[in-house]
Formats: sequence, structure tokens, C-alpha cells
Amino acid sequence: MADRDPVFSDRTILITGGSRGIGKAASLRLASEGARVAVNYVSDESKAQATVAEIESNGGVALAVQGNVAIPQEAASIALKTRDAFGPVDMLVHSAGISIVEHATDVTWETWRKTMDVNLDGTFNMVYALKDEMIGREFGRIVLISSIAALRERENQVHYSASKAAVIAMTRCMAQGWAKHNLRVNCICPGLIETDMAYTLSPEAHEMIVNATPMGRKGQPDEIASVIRFLLSDESSFMTGQTVVASGGRVMIPG
Repeated sequence: MADRDPVFSDRTILITGGSRGIGKAASLRLASEGARVAVNYVSDESKAQATVAEIESNGGVALAVQGNVAIPQEAASIALKTRDAFGPVDMLVHSAGISIVEHATDVTWETWRKTMDVNLDGTFNMVYALKDEMIGREFGRIVLISSIAALRERENQVHYSASKAAVIAMTRCMAQGWAKHNLRVNCICPGLIETDMAYTLSPEAHEMIVNATPMGRKGQPDEIASVIRFLLSDESSFMTGQTVVASGGRVMIPG
């Protein structure tokens, strides 16, 4: 087990989408540094329990928590179950999300609504299920996962790009509103990362993206987990409302 960081020791961290991809990498990393981690999942309990078992086998503390962040009552239940098990939630990593790939001409109300329900409303539901206790305790750290799709035109991801751009706007507004309560909110825009979600894109799209990436490769979930860890830690103590791009150079701000 890694040396425990005093910033994370005895802290409770809730990670939505915590059983796969970036969320799983963050769960493992933060648990290894002493945090109590609630691993949220929607339907695949086996993956969540496997993540918890891996954390516990390395001496960490974790709990699998089922719930759909797109439903306000379930988001509140996720927060309540975490609180009942581990005490007040100190930090939130909101990694849950979906990606539907279809040309701008083919977007329907149904696919638009499904994307917004999870990526945008789910972000609101989860943050607002926790923000009152964070404000009341005068401590909170929130990291939201956006995407570089929020920063550039994407003709095949109108709904996904719009939802992720809204997450950036939410980050800025919430950070300004809650900074006086010692509550920091930041977000990350990953590029193409080696996760299940990445494979909603075609092999041809993968090749095009890698060729357009200055570093010439996909990113790994552990690399984004390191950025999450930084934004939750005291090493980023003067940062709030920020959008951090981790894309191998494919998208740079400003641009």
C-alpha cells in the first residue's frame, strides 16, 4: 500500500462511476492514500464489488453504493448510504457519464434527453445532494469530469459536447458561490482515455485522434486519477473554478 497522504487519511470520498475507467482508477488511488471510498455504480454490482475487494486486499476501506445519479432521489440515497457508512462526505469525484455517438443530423430528443439526464442533471443531482453538508462543515472538495469535447466542435457528439460544456460552466459558478465556505470545485477535461466509454468511437476515430495527439497515444485512467488526486489535495489549495485539460496536447487552452 502507498504511503498514506495526511490530506486523505480519515477522509470520506464518494466517487460516482467508481467501478470502471477513470472512476475506478481514482477509487484505487485515493483509497491507497488512506481515504474511505464509496464506489458508486448503476447496475454492474460485480464490477463494483471487485473494485471494493481490490481496495480491501491492499489494506484500504471501501463500500459499493448502488444508485443512478440521473434520478434526484437516488443521488440523495447514494449520499445518505455513504454518510451512514463512513460519516460526512468530505470530497466528491463525479465521474459517472455516458456517451452516445451520432451525427448532428441524427440526434433525437430521446438521445439528447438521455445524455443530459446523466451527464448534466446527474452532475447537479450529486453535487446538490452533498453541498449543504460541505458548506455547513466549512470544508469540501469536488472534482467533476468534463471532456475536451466541451472545448471543440464535435459534429458526432452534439449532446455529449453540450452536456460537458455545461459541466464547465457549473464548475465556475459553484466555485465562485461556495469559495467563502472553503469548498473548492474544479473540473478535468480528459482527451481520449483507454476506457470502455472510449469504444463508443470507431477504430477509425481512435486512429484519427491518436494521430492528432502531439504525444501520439491514448491516455490511461491512472493518469487522470493523478490529476484528480492533485485537485483534491492541498497541493492545489489556491485553485477553484478551474478547467484542467489532460489530453496529450490534443486540445490546449486558449486555442
